[in-house]
This record gives sequence, structure tokens and C-alpha cells, in this order.
Amino acid sequence: MTELRQLPLELPHRPSFDRADLIETDANRLAIHAVDSWPQWPHPVLAIVGPPGSGKTHLAEAWAASSGAQRPQRGKSFDLTPGFACVIDDLDRKKPQEETLFGIVNAARMGLGTVLVTSRKPLSSLRFRLPDLRSRLRAATIVSLQAPDDALLEGVFVKLFSDRQIEVDPRMFAFILSRMERSVVAAEQLVDALDRESLATGRKVTRAMVSRQLSVPSISR
Repeated sequence: MTELRQLPLELPHRPSFDRADLIETDANRLAIHAVDSWPQWPHPVLAIVGPPGSGKTHLAEAWAASSGAQRPQRGKSFDLTPGFACVIDDLDRKKPQEETLFGIVNAARMGLGTVLVTSRKPLSSLRFRLPDLRSRLRAATIVSLQAPDDALLEGVFVKLFSDRQIEVDPRMFAFILSRMERSVVAAEQLVDALDRESLATGRKVTRAMVSRQLSVPSISR
């Protein structure tokens, strides 16, 4: 007999980037403390560098919420009013115009504001045409994020499953962690897929269901 499957409603589930939802472990402790120490930064420019899925965007969003930071927009001048805060996520992939970026970083160095940038690559490896921009970015405070460790990923899973009101045997986490890609993004994708399958079949999340979803290339290691 063909198994009946319900079509799950397409209800968007947006991940929370609140500061309260940051899970602190050895992998991100220094970066969290650096963000939390604002505005008492030793240098007005802070760079958080780490691999994909290590939590850079969450940290940037949490800091933006607390500092009121704005993002530069291509083709528009940035407001450099004293006390300004600027966040630039994924600097290695979404570079603002160099003249705009230089003006922001230079104004911060002159004591007018603070800047937080994130990048997958070390700032020293990024190619910029303006030598003064390169030198100012290299003088920034650099904090490195490590790939998420087991404690961080397990905490993320607990939060994600709880947000969706999905009951999972805690012993399932070790099974998942030994098989999945080591990133927060992969955890979000897996929970989303499990939620959809659980809703479609009307069944609880099982190890077989997890194994099936982990076979998807974008989620499995």
C-alpha cells in the first residue's frame, strides 16, 4: 500500500540572530567576548574571521542590534556622524566600494565610530587597490572563529528542535554529529528537512529519518 504523505505548509522559519541565542563554547568564546566588550574596544575596527558556518553572521547581527550599526550601500554615502557604527558581513565576498570602505575605516580610526567586519579569509589576504585601505584593515583587531565543536552544534540542535517543538531523543545527537558537515548552516538545513519529513509523514524524528536526510549532499559530510 502506498504511504500517504501530507503536504507540509510552506511556513518560513527564520533563524534567530538574537544575542541571547548565541551558544558560547571554546570555538567562539573569544569572538563573543570581543563583541560583548563594545564599545570598549582596544581598536575601533574589529574583524571576525572564520570558516563558513562558524557563526560569523550571527555575531555580526547580534552586534548590529546592540550597537545600532548600519551597512554601507553601494552608490550611497555612509553617514559618518560621530558615534556611528558600521557592520560589513562577508567582506571577502561582498566588498563595498573601496573609497567608501576607506572613508568608513579611516573615520573610525580617527575616533568617530566603530566598525565590525566578518570574513572567511584573513584580511591580509584580501586584495584591495588602495594601499591605505589595506594598511588600515591589517591594523584591525582580529578574532578567529574555529569550526563549530560538538558542544556548539549540540546546543544549536537543541535550540532548533525546541523552536519547532520537535521531540528528539538526546542520544540522537551523537549519531548526527558523527555524520554531518561541521557547520551551523548544515544543522539548520538538517532540522528544516527533518521537520518537513516529520510533518509530511506524521511521524516522529527517527534515526532512519536522520540517516535518510544526511544522505543529501548539501547536508552530509
